[in-house]
Amino acid sequence: MFRTVEDFLDSWKMESNSTLRVFGALSDASLSQSVAPGAYSLDSLAKHITISILKIPEHAGLLTMPAELPAMNTVAEIVSAYEHNAKQVANAAGKLNSEQLAEEIPVFGRTMRRGQVLTMLIAHQGHHRAQMTVLMRQAGLKVPGVYGPSEADKAAIAAKK
Repeated sequence: MFRTVEDFLDSWKMESNSTLRVFGALSDASLSQSVAPGAYSLDSLAKHITISILKIPEHAGLLTMPAELPAMNTVAEIVSAYEHNAKQVANAAGKLNSEQLAEEIPVFGRTMRRGQVLTMLIAHQGHHRAQMTVLMRQAGLKVPGVYGPSEADKAAIAAKK
């Protein structure tokens, strides 16, 4: 759980940049890649992440979802919407103080500390980002490193030796 706003903002910057690296490795043609018919596709996962980074903080009373969301039909539009939403999260969280992070609030049918909700926000994004990397490999895309070098990064490093 986050106990200081600065700790969340530092983590948020790293995590949102990681998500942007993953999104940036997508191609418009790859967006339909899914593990099975009717299952999440790269498109639906990217949109879900982009929207949920507003929905989860909305449940914590940090911001309000816009009445209308921008078009997200291409990788460029998804990236643009995600960048906008990630900044909204950072701006809203930046207005909090440590006492507010410790406040218990009703979220998703239970009581949680606001700092726990922010931890959930990051974990949720990472969970779906990981799903995306599997689909990216299936689509033949190069997967960027997130928490260290990816297999493609390792191969490139080894080739330079």
